[in-house]
Amino acid sequence: MNTEMELMLKGYGLTTAQILYRLPDHPSLLQTYIWQHYDLAPDFPEMRGFLRFWQEKIEGPLHSVTYVHKKMIAASEWRALKGEFILH
Repeated sequence: MNTEMELMLKGYGLTTAQILYRLPDHPSLLQTYIWQHYDLAPDFPEMRGFLRFWQEKIEGPLHSVTYVHKKMIAASEWRALKGEFILH
């Protein structure tokens, strides 16, 4: 298993996503789920894989995903990226 520092050296950054989804029994209500993992921007293969898993295995339909990605680009220099996926 890779440590956080090994992942950062490979170009990974910390991605935090707020996933909004509809409750299966109450489709007019939205619930939130926070997901955090090291991932590669701008493609986000880890997050997209998790969202595919969610759509295939979990009952709550996805509404939208808002994410923040932070990557170390030098010793004390960070780059932040924000975005949103609308899925409904």
